[in-house]
Amino acid sequence: MAKVYFYYSAMNAGKSTVLLQSSYNYQERGMRTLVFAPAIDTRSGLGRIRSRIGLEAAAEVLSGTDNLLHRVTREHGLSPVACVLVDEAQFLTPAQVSQATDIADNLGIPVLCYGLRTDFQGNLFPGSAALLALADDLIELKTICHCGRKATMNLRTTTDGKAIREGAQVEIGGNERYVPMCRRHYKAALAAI
Repeated sequence: MAKVYFYYSAMNAGKSTVLLQSSYNYQERGMRTLVFAPAIDTRSGLGRIRSRIGLEAAAEVLSGTDNLLHRVTREHGLSPVACVLVDEAQFLTPAQVSQATDIADNLGIPVLCYGLRTDFQGNLFPGSAALLALADDLIELKTICHCGRKATMNLRTTTDGKAIREGAQVEIGGNERYVPMCRRHYKAALAAI
């Protein structure tokens, strides 16, 4: 039975690396994967996924108005799809998460979603909230704070490294804008503002 998996973590835990490795494992065995990247994240170029350690691959662009089930059904009709992988899954809409469950339940194709659990204010993203509610398996990928403890929070910073407390939920960025931290150091950084 196919499942929906949600691999979540703070920034810089290697989510894209694990996604690319998983896709490669399927492809190495002659199985077709569909890899999706959000249209909103163009850091690596539109329709590209790149990990911090240098792995990269082309991906299908997914916007918030796309029907994930329809796209996968169409592609599966052309050539069998063994696995669907979604990078930056926090940007999925709740409807797209529901469609991911239909892909697993009705098409029998596993769906592997990789994304952040919470934003820089510690709030769930809508896509992450839906995945936490509906995914069959929840897998935490771990990274560390500068103190060596597990990082669970994403601190947004200015270009000169100062913590930011307010702003839009979505602001695309990488190491230049976000720092993974344990909750204690995250709170300390915000208290210093």
